[in-house]
Amino acid sequence: MDQGPGQAEPVHLAWIKTELARHPQRPYPMDFVQRIFTDFAEIHGDRAFGDDLAMACGMARFHGEEVMVIANLKGRGTREKVRRNFGMPNPEGYRKALRAMKLAEKFHRPVFTFIDLTGANPGMAAEERGQAEAIARNLREMSRLRVPTIATITGEGGSGGALALAVADRVLMLENAIYSVIAPESCGSIMWRDAGKRAQAAAALKLTSQDVLAMGCVDDVAAEPEGGAQLDAAAAAASLDAKLQAHFAQLRAQPIEVLLAARRAKFRTIAQFFSS
Repeated sequence: MDQGPGQAEPVHLAWIKTELARHPQRPYPMDFVQRIFTDFAEIHGDRAFGDDLAMACGMARFHGEEVMVIANLKGRGTREKVRRNFGMPNPEGYRKALRAMKLAEKFHRPVFTFIDLTGANPGMAAEERGQAEAIARNLREMSRLRVPTIATITGEGGSGGALALAVADRVLMLENAIYSVIAPESCGSIMWRDAGKRAQAAAALKLTSQDVLAMGCVDDVAAEPEGGAQLDAAAAAASLDAKLQAHFAQLRAQPIEVLLAARRAKFRTIAQFFSS
């Protein structure tokens, strides 16, 4: 809807959800990992360039089962945010994640990924080191990974940077998380030449968990405490834990060839839309 001079843009539910997904006190991926998993032992480095501090990978136990956990890291304070590159992984972060996935495949450990990022690092240095190739390789290899995989969007799931960790047998979202090809501000700048139309863009993008679930882009949504996960991180983690256990039990009961076929079929037909 176009706004006349002096008119404020209407607040859409999608923008309210976006603000909740970005809340500065919202639990980050590693907050959920620490509450749900035990015995986390971190793996460092991509064995090619360096160790990306925006990505954490490691062996852990999920209710006694040995698994691999991968999560991006954002940081709380300004210094920590800069150190973690605001949670935007570089190519070496995606290559570290892939190295961890391949280790998991070698030792038959299921893979759990946790995602809260606006996108991959778009900087020149990242592009020079092969950002697009690293993301594309993760997309391909995750689709072929011969272990059960579960991805969870806990806050923002932005573009290919998120998808590079989300080609999984099950993709879950927290209730107030968002999952989109582009940030609302960037969408507003492109569509209306006005980043201020972010709320209108958020509504048009259909990025809320309810919208994304209805389109078949995710498989399930974990409820949050009223008002958002930032008000009760323990309750949000317990809700997510229950969903993870249910889906993990389903996946473990299926032969790997069945999982691979279902995974391929899922991502080949995802979000198809037809109109007469």
